[in-house]
Amino acid sequence: MEFWTSLASLMGVFAFCQSILHALLPPELRFAATTVLQRAFLCFSSYCYYDITETDGMSTNELYHSVQLYLSRSASVAATHLSLSRGLNSSAFTFGLSSHDRLVDTFRGATATWEHVVTQRQAQTFSWRPLPEEKRSFTLRIKKKDKPLFVPAYLDHIMDTATELRRRSQDRLLYTNSRGSAGGMESRGFPWESVPFKHPSTFETLAMDPERKQLIMADLRDFAEGKAFYEKTGRAWKRGYLLYGPPGTGKSSMIAAMANFLGYDVYDLELTEVSTNSELRKLLMKTTSKSIIVIEDIDCSINLTNRGPKKSPTPLIDPPSPEDPNVAVAPAAAPKTITLSGLLNFTDGLWSCCGSERIFVFTTNHVEKLDSALLRSGRMDMHILMGYCSFPALKILMKNYLGLEDGELDEKSDLWAGLAAAIDEAEITPADVSEILIKNRRREKPAAAAELLEVLKARVEKRRKEGGKISSGEGVEVEEEEKRALDSPKESGQDTESDGGKEVVAAAAAL
Repeated sequence: MEFWTSLASLMGVFAFCQSILHALLPPELRFAATTVLQRAFLCFSSYCYYDITETDGMSTNELYHSVQLYLSRSASVAATHLSLSRGLNSSAFTFGLSSHDRLVDTFRGATATWEHVVTQRQAQTFSWRPLPEEKRSFTLRIKKKDKPLFVPAYLDHIMDTATELRRRSQDRLLYTNSRGSAGGMESRGFPWESVPFKHPSTFETLAMDPERKQLIMADLRDFAEGKAFYEKTGRAWKRGYLLYGPPGTGKSSMIAAMANFLGYDVYDLELTEVSTNSELRKLLMKTTSKSIIVIEDIDCSINLTNRGPKKSPTPLIDPPSPEDPNVAVAPAAAPKTITLSGLLNFTDGLWSCCGSERIFVFTTNHVEKLDSALLRSGRMDMHILMGYCSFPALKILMKNYLGLEDGELDEKSDLWAGLAAAIDEAEITPADVSEILIKNRRREKPAAAAELLEVLKARVEKRRKEGGKISSGEGVEVEEEEKRALDSPKESGQDTESDGGKEVVAAAAAL
């Protein structure tokens, strides 16, 4: 009680002195006296204050918008009078504080108080860039003894958190390069064209054995959270994945699931549209962090197996003479000089370090055609076999397309046992199974499952009659010589993990 009485007396004295100053002093001296009193008050105060304005001169203050986004999480719960906004290409709402609303935040055990201050801007003179009528700012109040804890660590934490929140809320983009884009679009500053990326594939809907999905998800999670590890070991913050297997086994769906899981943008690199190694480097330099760079069907893009010069074939007939007016001679195409060495430097050379937190994903239907230098750790760190549909994958597909949950069909029934027995021997891709289920999705669930079983049995019978094929891994169908070629990655010094015939080849550098 005595404390509040003393405080009231002190405030009364302060108000009395201020009224005396207003009555006796001219405006110039009055302003100087007020400034002196404010500074004296701040000297005896145990707090220090920081003003973060919306604009810094004529430019936008990025820190202001980061603070606004950072506090939005707490404002939606604690504050009572809020403003709402939604940014361009954003899927989330931002909650803003009204004028003179306050929020309390904690950082490393210390307390920070934020106040949003909105004042009317005075009449402005002519300006080439009109300013808003209202002047907005955030005031940060912290104890003086906590200043070493907050500056600059707390502000860096706010910027990093806001960047992550902004990236998570914005729509992801799918980029592609076009012919000559690395040079032709360079004057406009960006050699990639983009569209919104809204692929619905996730690891939950992906038709793959759950244990293998968990292994891949754990590897991706370790990569995304491994900044300190990569800095400590002196490695570039990047990782490479090779997806291989026959067509229709879900390689593109796997890429989309990875992008949705991490919240990364996707750069679909078309190597056939890149003419030189220099263009390839320019494309790499223009990719952003937190992105997945995809090269699909890499065995079909360029010649990656022959390192030496290639002799031109002898023509079977004499070429037409350019002097013959009756024969139209096509103009010579510009020679492509992109090489295996250029691609290797793109994925694991000095230029690959121009950026951070990027994933390279390569896909192929014929892993045996790839050069061993491209398969090694550091370029393709994790090899993932995308094989034929297994029984666990079949159950995921039946849940996705038929809504068939576990327990709806008796696991001891002939129908369920028949599906489990036929799926492996049928060697059918998830894409083919999906098409069968789509055609029967409007039927009763048992009837749709029975129709699928009949298709699988017919496929098994056909394969038995044809013969001459073998099954590798999850059912990748190859000839005898291709079976031996599939073992080539193992001979290059990589470790192979096998789980019931399901293969994920992880490099020694796996996290």
